[in-house]
Amino acid sequence: MIPNPAYSPDAWQTVTPHIAALGESPFWHPHEQMLYWVDISGKQILRANITMGTVQAWELPGEPGCMAPAASGGLVMALRDGVYRAQMWGGPLQLLAKLDYDPAHMRANDGKCDAAGRFWVGTIDETRSKKNAALYCIDARDMAKTGSPRVTCKISPTAGMSTANGLAWSPDGGTMYWADTPGHTVWAWDFDATTAAMAAQRAFTSFAPKPPGWQVDPAASNNGGYRGRPDGAAVDVQGNYWVAMFEGRRVCQFAPDGSLLAEFSVPLQCPTMPCFGGEDLKTLYLTSARHHRSAAELATFPLSGSVLSIRVEVAGLPVNFFVG
Repeated sequence: MIPNPAYSPDAWQTVTPHIAALGESPFWHPHEQMLYWVDISGKQILRANITMGTVQAWELPGEPGCMAPAASGGLVMALRDGVYRAQMWGGPLQLLAKLDYDPAHMRANDGKCDAAGRFWVGTIDETRSKKNAALYCIDARDMAKTGSPRVTCKISPTAGMSTANGLAWSPDGGTMYWADTPGHTVWAWDFDATTAAMAAQRAFTSFAPKPPGWQVDPAASNNGGYRGRPDGAAVDVQGNYWVAMFEGRRVCQFAPDGSLLAEFSVPLQCPTMPCFGGEDLKTLYLTSARHHRSAAELATFPLSGSVLSIRVEVAGLPVNFFVG
């Protein structure tokens, strides 16, 4: 693949001067025209007014793995010990549900809402000792009648996944994507948007594992032969799947058939998750990580932990709102 100079590392812009330890879960709020994201390790939700160049930080009692805007206002978020609802920015947290895992060593990770307004939350075992990541669906659409949301485990902790990431849906809602980051694989399922049923699991795309003995070498132009592993993802209006490649210094765009369309080199080692924003949804925003990275890496890539942006040719899908 011939590199496109329009998408070289130098083409990316820094959105704000704010640096996160572990930036994740970005989304563009169309009503507020603001960019939201979380700092998992920093226990914060952040939002930026891109025009004004201002950033607000909301301190939380636990690590926010993921979040989504709510149709009736405010946010839904998955913290370490459960799923919470806040009616407004900085407002009190209402516990919606506890998920079936031990928060002493596990927490929520990547997640978002589907088009029907159900909140999906994946997990990660921080000990990295077991392949026990799971995926939960929190359906609160009938809460006015039932008093509590319906929580369903859609991918079991016994399925052999290690780290939940890359959750996204195709524009028609007929395909769901989910990545197992250490497994270097993005999976796909046929998805029933009405019932949330998943069927026909298959590998959408896979990546080569780390070469034996590989170490980060900031000076290596080819990243020492390692291309990274799939982290967070987003889908555009043509159904293309965009995924951040953690430790791979790049974002990849895949066609619906799994073929690689483009690579976007980034000026940092660990991009974490893209989203589309701006009025035309043609600005690609990208969060990143700096926690547990070496001093040499951070010296070479001082933008690590920042949010970057670049203009792209195809608009992305808008964020889905939580209903409940």
